[in-house]
Amino acid sequence: MKKLKYERPLIKKMNAGLMNKFGTRTEFQPVKAIDGVPVTQLISEYGSPLFVLSERQMRKNYRSAARSFKTRYPKVQFAWSYKTNYLNAVCQIFHQEGSWAEVVSGFEYRKALGNGVAGEHIIFNGPDKHRDELILAIENDSLIHIDHFDELYNLIELCDELNKKPRVAIRINMDTGVYPLWDRFGFNYENGQAWNALSKIVGSGRMRLTGLHCHIGTFMLSTNAYAVAAGKLCELAYRCKTLLSTPIQYLDLGGGFPSTNTLKGAYLPGVDTVPSVDDFAEAITTTILNFGFKQDELPLLILESGRVLIDDAGYLLGSVIANKRLSDGRRATVMNFGVNILFTSFWYEHKISPAQDFDQYTEDMVLYGPLCMNIDVVRESINLPLLNPGDHVVVHKVGAYNMTQWMQFISMRPSVVLIDEQQNIHEIRQAEKLEYMEQLEQMPAHLQQYKLA
Repeated sequence: MKKLKYERPLIKKMNAGLMNKFGTRTEFQPVKAIDGVPVTQLISEYGSPLFVLSERQMRKNYRSAARSFKTRYPKVQFAWSYKTNYLNAVCQIFHQEGSWAEVVSGFEYRKALGNGVAGEHIIFNGPDKHRDELILAIENDSLIHIDHFDELYNLIELCDELNKKPRVAIRINMDTGVYPLWDRFGFNYENGQAWNALSKIVGSGRMRLTGLHCHIGTFMLSTNAYAVAAGKLCELAYRCKTLLSTPIQYLDLGGGFPSTNTLKGAYLPGVDTVPSVDDFAEAITTTILNFGFKQDELPLLILESGRVLIDDAGYLLGSVIANKRLSDGRRATVMNFGVNILFTSFWYEHKISPAQDFDQYTEDMVLYGPLCMNIDVVRESINLPLLNPGDHVVVHKVGAYNMTQWMQFISMRPSVVLIDEQQNIHEIRQAEKLEYMEQLEQMPAHLQQYKLA
C-alpha cells in the first residue's frame, strides 16, 4: 500500500466557484495541446521546461498588423526588431513575410546579413556602433540612425576616409505626453538639438539625410502619443524640405506597441486595456495624411514592431517540482522554470494554465522558480487548481524578449521548438549542455591539478 503524504491540517477557505461581489470565479480550462500538438508529446520528446513557438500565430499577427497600416496608408514597411527574438528561424519567418531587419548592435547586424537580408534593408539603430560596424553598414548601404553627436562626428570622419555618402537618419526624442520621457536616446525635439543635428548633417555634405526616426517608449498604451510623435516628425520633415532643401524619404515611428499581456499593477487584464494595432495605425496614419504632404511626396512609413507580433505566439511548458506551506499559511508551488528563462515575469502577470485535467478546487498560491534566490518568483499571487509534483503547466504570451534576455544562471537554457503551419515540430534551438557552457573557457596550467584534504 502506497504511503499517503501527510500535510498539517490548515483551516483555509476554498474557492469552488461560489458567487462573490465580482461575479463567478474564473473558469479554468486545461491547455492540453498547442496548435494541435499535445503538450505531453512535446515534453516527452524535448523535455521540460520547453519553449514552444507557433509559426501560424506569427504569420497571422504580421499579416494582421500589415493590413491595419496598408489599408490606411499607401507606403508602409515593417522592420523586424531583432532584439525581441533573434532566433534565426523566427527572423526568417518575418523576412519571408516581407519585413526588413532592425538591429541595435554589430552582433545583430551580422545576424541579419547571415539571414540573407540585403544591407539596404537593414536599419542600424542604437547608441553603441563601433567603428568597424559603421564601416560595414556604410559599405552595405544600410540605413544608419544616428543617436548622438559623437556618432555623427565619427561618421563624418569615416565618410572622408571611405569616400562614400551613407544614408542616414537621426533618432529624435520628444515630449508626447507620456512620462517619464525617453530622452536618453537620440536628439531632443523641444530644445532644438534635433534641428541642430539635421543642419550639421546637411551642412557637412558628406551624408545623405533620408529619414527621421523616433522610438517613444515600450509597451505604450497611449495611441495619442504616437499621433503627437508623428506630427512632430512631419513638422521636422517639412522644415528639412523648405529650409535645408532636403526632402525626407521616410518616417520611422519605431516600435513600442504592446501585446495583450497584463502588466504588474494593472487594474484590468491586458486583453481589456491594450489598444489594438488598428488603433495605433489610425492615430499614426491619420496624422501623416492630414499634415499636408502632396500625394507624390508622402514619406515611406517604417514600423519596427517586435513584441506585438510574437508575444502571443510563444509558450513555456513547465512542470511542478513541489508544494509547501509558507509561514503565513499560503500555498507555495515550486516550478522547474524561473526568472532565469522567464525574464518577463518581472514585468507581467503571465497567464498560466494547467496542462491536464484537475479537480474543482482552487487556491491562491505563490509560484516560485527553482533558483536559490528569493526574487525567483514567477507569480506573486495566482488562483489555480491544486497542482501536484509532476503536473505540467503552460505559460502564455512569452514569445518576446525571453529568448534574448534569458540567462545561464544555476540551470542551463532549454530547447526551443517551432510548430509549423502543418503541425510539424522543429527544434530550432537545442537545450544547452555542460560542454557548450565550457567551450569558451581556458584553464591556466597552474590550476589544472589540486588535492583536497
